[in-house]
Amino acid sequence: MKTILVTGATSGIGLEASVTLAREGHKVVLVGRDEAKTRRTVDEVKQRSGSSNVESMLCDFSSQASIRAFAEGYRAKYDRLDVLVNNAGTVNEHRTLTKDGIESTFAVNHLGYFLLTNLLLDLIVKSAPARIVVVSSAGHYRGTMDLDDLGFEKGGYGIMKAYTRSKLANVMMTRSLAKRLEGKGVTVNALHPGGVATSIWDGAPKWSQPILSVVKKLVLITPEQGGKTLSYLATSPEVEGTTGKYFEKNKQKGCAPLARDEALAEKVWVKSAELVKL
Repeated sequence: MKTILVTGATSGIGLEASVTLAREGHKVVLVGRDEAKTRRTVDEVKQRSGSSNVESMLCDFSSQASIRAFAEGYRAKYDRLDVLVNNAGTVNEHRTLTKDGIESTFAVNHLGYFLLTNLLLDLIVKSAPARIVVVSSAGHYRGTMDLDDLGFEKGGYGIMKAYTRSKLANVMMTRSLAKRLEGKGVTVNALHPGGVATSIWDGAPKWSQPILSVVKKLVLITPEQGGKTLSYLATSPEVEGTTGKYFEKNKQKGCAPLARDEALAEKVWVKSAELVKL
């Protein structure tokens, strides 16, 4: 039995992956932001999986202080972490800043993963063989990276520009972290879960909602289907020992050329560490 931590677990693919992982017999720790919703999710996962080994913790990934408190709380409660699934995510129609003064999409989708993973990294290494799963997106192929204007402060903000940049950073982090963990028994892989009909796009412009509603029904896959891509990387023996890769439909796929730029990825790593004060 593995101890698996799933962020963004109260809906969508995080919820569905949690059900699958609990059903497989693992201890699953769900991470949510809202206490009541998280409590309801625990009950749902227990009921659907038939497992009582489901617990929860709270964290607001837009707040570095909350992430630090969460990591400290996790360490106090658990002595191991076999699999970390970085799945929490957001999009914003307009440019907004977190309490830490960072553009919100980048802060939650990338820096949240980066900070939490680094704060728990020694525990993950101690639990080896262990895995880190990073939920990225095929959108990373369209992502840009401007270290002098990560948050589009100088203009040109767009919901997709911010989203694809954060997802590109996810793949860069995955590859950089995999190299740092060589020989330590911990694998790190990123994935595109598919075009999934989840609530993440509720932050898109109001005019686009009718279009998105139709797309969700006709084109996108279900959260349950998307959740299986997370659980595959989390526990499947087929990917044991595989690290630093990007997956789509449970198959390895080449990532964007920009994501393979090792010099740039290292600069993004250093800048990320600076932004989260590591």
